[in-house]
Amino acid sequence: MTTTKSKIQSEKTSAPVPHEVLERNPGMPLDLDWIHRVHVNRSAVERRAVTIPTRRSVKKEWQAAWLLRAITCIDLTTLAGDDTPGNVKRLCAKARQPVRQELLDALGVPCLQTGAVCVYHNLVPVAVEALAGTNIPVAAVSTGFPAGQNPFDLKLREIQASVQAGAKEIDIVISRAHVLTGNWQALYDEIKAFREACGEAHMKTILATHELATLRNVAMASLVCMMAGADFIKTSTGKEPVNAILPVGLVMTRAIRDYHEETGYKVGFKPAGGIRSAKSSLDWLILMKEELGNEWLNNSLFRIGASGLLSDIERQIEHFVSGRYAAAHHNPMV
Repeated sequence: MTTTKSKIQSEKTSAPVPHEVLERNPGMPLDLDWIHRVHVNRSAVERRAVTIPTRRSVKKEWQAAWLLRAITCIDLTTLAGDDTPGNVKRLCAKARQPVRQELLDALGVPCLQTGAVCVYHNLVPVAVEALAGTNIPVAAVSTGFPAGQNPFDLKLREIQASVQAGAKEIDIVISRAHVLTGNWQALYDEIKAFREACGEAHMKTILATHELATLRNVAMASLVCMMAGADFIKTSTGKEPVNAILPVGLVMTRAIRDYHEETGYKVGFKPAGGIRSAKSSLDWLILMKEELGNEWLNNSLFRIGASGLLSDIERQIEHFVSGRYAAAHHNPMV
């Protein structure tokens, strides 16, 4: 176990970089020439995506270390119609202590927290109070989540209200119609206004990729959102029939890479929806490492939007420590 601890601790030496250390993406003027030059080879993207879960394998102590890193990148989320202050408080308690302490002690890890807690606007004050004394930010979904069909002025007021309530991150949804009609100026203006309304709060821009029709639209929308000042681009609301899938992630991370090479600014990436197994979280970490590099393997530039994922990761960690899988009641969520 000594060797195991040293490997796991070496993985944790590259600690997450706080938001304030990274220079935020200020955006840039809309460059329609760049947008119209975008092309995506769907067959090549799908072939590449298929290799991500099959070509690489992370085993034993390295897998445990990667799973611990995945936990620090989770936006622990509850976005259900039956959300109550009670279950949000329990979710926040899980964010504070995502893995049982005896398992962390066995791995030589003194403490661990998730990347954020994500809730609806009306429950932001509850989450802020429950997370007081920690550095875990509260993220609020906004702008008419999930469909984004609210009036524009109401979307701005919703962002401002969440920021005033204490949200440090705002997950906004774009108007898909702007993408589907090719109205890139309207999309740019909308996202730029949302960024201004967010102020110091970081803005994650949800593309709802399943509703954008083509991978080329996903790539173009990703670039427009970054040009307008998005801090993160995010795959899905979690409410679409198809949410985070690797081909879409590949297109979006390559757009992030192109934007960074062109401007020098780093934009984060957040897959969300349908990521429920520890194995899936490893696939997304591998994608980030291979496409964007180690600099993106921290919660300042990578998040996973999930709820049930944490239970399976904790189950896998217990198996690594003890050699057996825990009963479900040993890894409770909310």
